[in-house]
Amino acid sequence: MAAARATLSLFVPSPTPQLRPFSSFSLPARRAGSARLAASLRLGDVIEAQQFDRDALTEIFEVAREMEAVERGSHVARSRVLEGYLMATLFYEPSTRTRLSFEAAMRRLGGEVLTTENAREFSSAAKGETLEDTIRTVEGYSDIIVLRHFESGAASRAADTANIPVINAGDGPGQHPTQALLDVYTIKREIGALDGIKLGLVGDLANGRTVRSLAYLIAKYQNIKIYFVSPDVVKMKDDIKEYLTSQGVEWEESSDLLEVASKCDVIYQTRIQKERFGERVDLYEAARGKYIVDKKVLDVLPKHAVIMHPLPRLDEITVDVDSDPRAAYFRQAKNGLYIRMALLKLLLVGR
Repeated sequence: MAAARATLSLFVPSPTPQLRPFSSFSLPARRAGSARLAASLRLGDVIEAQQFDRDALTEIFEVAREMEAVERGSHVARSRVLEGYLMATLFYEPSTRTRLSFEAAMRRLGGEVLTTENAREFSSAAKGETLEDTIRTVEGYSDIIVLRHFESGAASRAADTANIPVINAGDGPGQHPTQALLDVYTIKREIGALDGIKLGLVGDLANGRTVRSLAYLIAKYQNIKIYFVSPDVVKMKDDIKEYLTSQGVEWEESSDLLEVASKCDVIYQTRIQKERFGERVDLYEAARGKYIVDKKVLDVLPKHAVIMHPLPRLDEITVDVDSDPRAAYFRQAKNGLYIRMALLKLLLVGR
C-alpha cells in the first residue's frame, strides 16, 4: 500500500469503519498471536504467494477451519464480525468462483459488497481512466479492495496506490495467491499432510497463474516433489523452476501422465487457456486435449490421492471422473469460501 512500510502499524478497529493507514499488516494490538502473524506476512495486502511463511499459513488455515463452523451457523454470535465494513470487488477479467466466493465470504461475516463484474468494459477504464485513479476513487468508498486484472503486476500497482488492503484475485498470467492458499488448504484437508507431498501439475503451466502460485506456496514445505506435465508450447517457465531449485524442491518434467499419476498424492489439472494465445489459434488447438484426466488415470492413481482443478474445466477432466471420491475439485472450490472468509477477517479485524 501507499503508506510507509518501515514499521508495523497496529490499530483497534472502531465499530464504524473509517479510512486508516496500513503501513504493514493491520491487526488489533490486543492480540499477540495476530501481531506475530502481521510480522510474518509483512504486508497489509495479499499480492503474491511468496509473502507467506509456514507460521502465517498455519494461522490462516486455523482461522479457515473456524470459518467452516461459522458458515455452518454453529457460531452465530461471531458471524457479524465484519458488520459495517464494505468490500469492493473490482474485476477486469471474467470470474465466477473467485468473485462470488469473496462476496459470499464478506456477506457470511456480516459485511457488505460493492461490485463490478466487468470493469474492463463497464467502468471508467473504458474511457481511459488509469488503474491508479480507479483505485484512489474506489478506496474512498470501501474498506478493502479485491482486484482481478488482465495485466501481470496490476495488483502490486494497486497496493502501492491504496491506503486500504488490496487482495490480488488474479493478475493476468502472474499470480493468484488466494487460489494457492485454498489449494494448499485443500491438500491438507484431503491428504492430511503437506510435507512429503508428490504433486503433479498438468496442463497450461506457462499461462496458468494458479499453478505458478501453488508452486511458490507448496515450496514452503519439506520433501516436496513436483512433476510438470504439459504440451511443449505451454511448459512451466524457467523462473518457477529456478525458484523451486533454489528452495530445494525436487521437480521433473514428464510427457507421460499415467506414469506421473501412479506416483502422485495430488494431480492438479488445469485447462489450456485459449484467451492467452491471442491470434495463435493453431498453437491452442495443438495443446488442447493432449492431457486428459479420465478413467485410465483413475485406474493408476493411488487410492489415497486426489484430483484437483481450479475450474472452470472444459474437457480436460471427463465428467465420469466426478463420481469418484478422489475427485476433489468441487470440495476445493468450497474451500475457497473458508480461506477468503479467513483472509477478510484477518485483514480487517484480526484474529
